[in-house]
Amino acid sequence: MPPPAARVLGKAGLRDYYAEECDRLLKPSIKRLAKAGLTASPQRLVGHPGEEISALAEREKADLIVMGSHGHSALHNLVAGSVTSNVLARTRIPLLVLRKREAPEADALKVGIAIDGSKYGREAVKYVVRHADLFGAAPELTLIYVASDFAGALMPDMAGIALPAFSVDDIEGMQKKAFEIAVAPARKLLAKGKIVAKEACLIGNPGDELADYATRKKLDLLVMGSHGYGAFKAAVLGSTTRRVLAHSKVPLLVVRRG
Repeated sequence: MPPPAARVLGKAGLRDYYAEECDRLLKPSIKRLAKAGLTASPQRLVGHPGEEISALAEREKADLIVMGSHGHSALHNLVAGSVTSNVLARTRIPLLVLRKREAPEADALKVGIAIDGSKYGREAVKYVVRHADLFGAAPELTLIYVASDFAGALMPDMAGIALPAFSVDDIEGMQKKAFEIAVAPARKLLAKGKIVAKEACLIGNPGDELADYATRKKLDLLVMGSHGYGAFKAAVLGSTTRRVLAHSKVPLLVVRRG
């Protein structure tokens, strides 16, 4: 509450106000969880939501943070702020982000695992291997890699700068090579866990292609690794995770390294 209003209420009034507001918002969720046979311990915090949620999860040594998301763009998040993005940038605890969509009823989930050849993508694969039972008795897993379309490679001269010209076959060869380099470590990790997965190679912008694929294939969950950029850096440099959050309604499980 703004300081002028807080001074008018006084310490006791402010404390009562916060307690009433927290209880009003917590009770419906606690009631719904109880109906499903789950017990929840309410926590009443005051401050910046992203900071407080991250700090509490770290203190409680949570295994998972579950949040909903509006799906705003990176620019909107930078200007207006996003609690989900703020938590993502601050915590190393896995984060499950849900959009308005019915939960799957089948035991075995259709799960996509995004890989990009980096240690962050491998962390997502490791998480799936370690916690395979989370996805059901016989989940349908797919390793997904998005290769560059090398759009500029077909243009021998652009703005007076000489560029190497590649044929369509050359570009397809580079894309296949990039796919093999990225997917090889993931195959080994899955093989160690005796887990079988399909593979998909997409072409284009990673965030857009992953969001589109998850929707088209009706995935129940998309698993990704994340660098954990702050909101400003993500908006400037681009963040595949945040782009997927903005464009997909498929639940997203974000795994941070470490």
